[in-house]
Amino acid sequence: MPLSNKADQLFQGFSKLTREERFQRLLELGALTTDDIQYLQKGGVKETILADKLIENVIGYFQLPLGVATNFCIDGDDYVIPLAVEETSIIAALSKTAKWIRQHGEIKTWVTGECILGQIQMANVSDFARLSSIFSENKQFLIEKANEEVASTMVKRGGGVMDLQLRHIPRYDGGDMAVIHVMMNTCDAMGANIINQVLEFLKTPIENITGEQVTMCILSNLNDEKLTTAKVTIRGVEPELGMRLQEASLFAEIDPYRAATHNKGVMNGIDPVLIATGNDWRAVEAGVHAYASRSGHYQAITRWRYQEGLLVGELTAPIIVGTVGGVTALHPTAKLCLRMMSIQSANHLSRILAAVGLVQNLGAIRALCTEGIIQGHMKLHIDNLLLVAGAKDHEMPVLKERLQRWLVTNKRVSVNNAYELLTEIRQAGMPS
Repeated sequence: MPLSNKADQLFQGFSKLTREERFQRLLELGALTTDDIQYLQKGGVKETILADKLIENVIGYFQLPLGVATNFCIDGDDYVIPLAVEETSIIAALSKTAKWIRQHGEIKTWVTGECILGQIQMANVSDFARLSSIFSENKQFLIEKANEEVASTMVKRGGGVMDLQLRHIPRYDGGDMAVIHVMMNTCDAMGANIINQVLEFLKTPIENITGEQVTMCILSNLNDEKLTTAKVTIRGVEPELGMRLQEASLFAEIDPYRAATHNKGVMNGIDPVLIATGNDWRAVEAGVHAYASRSGHYQAITRWRYQEGLLVGELTAPIIVGTVGGVTALHPTAKLCLRMMSIQSANHLSRILAAVGLVQNLGAIRALCTEGIIQGHMKLHIDNLLLVAGAKDHEMPVLKERLQRWLVTNKRVSVNNAYELLTEIRQAGMPS
């Protein structure tokens, strides 16, 4: 369901609203239903019945805050983005940066390729040339057998095993390792379970046909056969800012120490949406960082360039997600978050994730290139310091104002400052 055509108006001032006012605004936007709001107001899932079905040795739930980023227009459609995250300033930076793009640019996304990848290892083959010949002769038979016996349901949905590829990997001891890559279209499922079943099934016929021993079968999280790209274009960018953003990008492209933090910033946007939608964020993290190292040199997964007022940024990465099966189908909050974005397919969700990651990256490097990361982040982090310092409700407004003044004057603020200022307030015996 598309958002209301009044999205521009309804996005305005969203961060200043109370929780109940946000619910009303999201209802007007069409992002939530009255049932969704009632569910969230009651605190979501509380009973451990679902948890007992998901993991072992359950003792309760660990809950993360669930927030929304606004102002997103991706491929011409408006979105409210749900994020499950504990870190201050991520949602604020996303919403602020998305608004900048909304007013002066655009976000485009696309997916290339369709297959995820599984590996069948033969650790030490006796004759790789012979194996290669036998593999070529029997490849189509193995594909058809896997699709008939294991992946028939996936085939009916337009997917299934699409190809097999044989790789030769020289061993350190001078021997030969062989790895068969199984390329599979898992449609709207993330596909881990089904591709692992296919790999295990193929083990026996491969051993029978080749006479070689299969030593391991497992999916790979480096899915370079299916890549998602997001592209941001912003017009009218001031030359000084544009060049600073380009230099920040170049820094992360050539220096792995900077690239690690740069890419972590990208994942600051992607991971919370993965968690909110019940997807395996660890798998996506592994794939993204492996892809960032594909040249043998760890580097940024985004690229920003500036020329004559035009800022262009791109992110390309393997973002393999699911919208059916697993936690996405079982957890009511995950289902709610998918509905909030009107997700139509796994590819649709991966495109949204790429856009969010790129926008988060832009927000981070823009802050670094202008006010610095401390000023914006710590201003929002002050609320956390109030809690850690143990301020009571009536003390919080005064302490917050003093901490904000301290930050402006000293360009830094810590929990020790909060303790000291709170002590002063209490000793004075009055909020002054």
